[in-house]
Order: sequence, then structure tokens, then C-alpha cells
Amino acid sequence: MSQSNTARPATGSVPSPAGSRSEPIKAIKLKHPWRIVFAVILILLLVWFIVDAAQRSAYGWQYVGKYVFDKRISAAALVTLELTVFSMIIGVILGLILAVMRQSPNPVVKSVAWVYLWIFRGTPVYVQLVFWGLFSLIYPQIFLGVPWTNIGVDLNLGFMQNAFVIAIVGLALNEAAYMAEIVRAGLLSVDKGQEEAATALGMSWGQTMRRIVIPQAMRVIIPPTGNEVISMLKTTSLVAAIPLTTDLYGVARDISAVTYTPIPLLIVASLWYLLFTSILMVGQYFLEKRFSRGVNARRPDRTEAALATGALPAAGAPDGNDLGGKG
Repeated sequence: MSQSNTARPATGSVPSPAGSRSEPIKAIKLKHPWRIVFAVILILLLVWFIVDAAQRSAYGWQYVGKYVFDKRISAAALVTLELTVFSMIIGVILGLILAVMRQSPNPVVKSVAWVYLWIFRGTPVYVQLVFWGLFSLIYPQIFLGVPWTNIGVDLNLGFMQNAFVIAIVGLALNEAAYMAEIVRAGLLSVDKGQEEAATALGMSWGQTMRRIVIPQAMRVIIPPTGNEVISMLKTTSLVAAIPLTTDLYGVARDISAVTYTPIPLLIVASLWYLLFTSILMVGQYFLEKRFSRGVNARRPDRTEAALATGALPAAGAPDGNDLGGKG
């Protein structure tokens, strides 16, 4: 008896008579006229805003061109970058430590990390910066030693009177609370079986983290970390609470107070912030691309490729089982 196989039509092809190849479906693109209308309206509104802003004297474009490359502004922009870099480095290191503490089986260590996150995530950054600005008045020095004795060391906290140092400490401690949750989420995203397999292969804990866990966790850690860096760059404008007035926003505000041109100087500061954030966004894109290699990559369908080259018979065409034979 002869046997026949019922073939399912391949995606993107239609059944054809025996002995002929399948023909691809000619898809007709759907038209969306309202999308075009909405896009045209948005473009017209953008053009209208640009033309209107260019003609308004209140923006003071002549002052924007005068101060955008001013030495005081460029020096303040460098201070803002230093605050961002130093605060993020300390925040990432502390966040990593807190993330490990959150996963510790020791309930005391886990509770200390949780309380830290509860305090620093639950209070505003501005309030924290004000507190650190007054910290040297509350604790001019700290005694480390045996309680109720003179055995110990006195630590002078005079360095906490430096506004730049206070700004870094305040921003970093706040950022560490958020980085701890980001790092913890990245570590938890890696399947537990990866660590078990690495241990079975004889890898140490350090080798497992460095070669197995962290490279996979970076795919989850980098996007929110990039957002935190950009957010930190803009949060530096709050260091006026300390007060620190040598940052980008502080210098622009001081110049505007003398020249009575607040709007142009705000535009100048915004242009510098936009420049820095644009560079950071480009760097974040390439980092994400670097650590996302091999993830969600679409593998070509072998059946479709074989049909396209004619290596397999099309749907409805006879194959070796359709020629008849002894059952």
C-alpha cells in the first residue's frame, strides 16, 4: 500500500501543483492615513515653535552665544563632570557591597543593608545634601575606641567642611541605595543552574562570578546604570543645598544674577547638560550592544531557507514517500 504525508503549507508560500515550486505571497502594506496626518501636525508644531522662539527677544539669544563658551561656564561644566564621575564610582562600589549584603544568609547583615536602602531611598536627595552640609557641626570629631574609656582614636572630620567633598559623599551615598537594587536584580536574573554547573566544573566562586554570572548579569545591569549616570549628572544641580556654587547650574545662576539674564543662562546650562547626556547615551548604547551579543538573535528558519533554494519540495509536491511502495 502506498502512504502519503500531509504537508503543512510553509509560512510565506502557497500550495502549488505537484512538480512546481511554491510562489511567495505578495503582501500588500496597510495604509495608515491618520498616522501621516498626526506626523505632519507634529512637524508643523515643531517648526512653529522654532520660528517663534527665534523671534522672541525674551530668550536673549545674543547672551546665549556670549556665555555658552565662557571660561567660567566651561570650568563649571568640568566640576559637574567630576562630581558625576566620583559620585558614581563610589556609588557603584557601595551598591555592589550592599547587593551582596542583601543576599547574605546572615539576618543581621541583610537587615543592615535593608535599613540603609530604606533610609536613603525614602528621603529626598536635597534633604540628604542639607544634612551632610551640617554634618561637621553635629560631629566635629568622632571617637573610635572602647566605650566609657580613653582607649581609642579621635577622628577629625574637618574635611567634611569642604563643599566639594560633602557633595560627593552625599550624592554617592544616595546613589548606592539605587545601585544596590540594580546590581541585585542583575545577579538574580542569572539562573541558579549556571552557578551549579560552574561549581561542578571545578570553578571557584570568584571564577564563577567573573566568567559566568557577571557577564550575563551585565546585560540587565547596564541599561539602568546608564540611566543612573545620566540622572546623577542632572542631580548635581542640587548641590546648591550644601551650598556648592562652582557646579554648572550654580555658576550659570550666579552670572544671571549679575547680568539680569536668567533665561539665556538657563539655556546655556541646558545646552551643556544636553551635550553631556548625549555623549553618555551613545556610550550606553555601545555598552548595551557589547553585552547583549547573542541575546534575542533571530536564527534563520532552515525550512524556509531550504524552500527558497529548492532543496526541499514545496508544500503539496510529491516526496519520496508519495511515490508508492510496499507497506
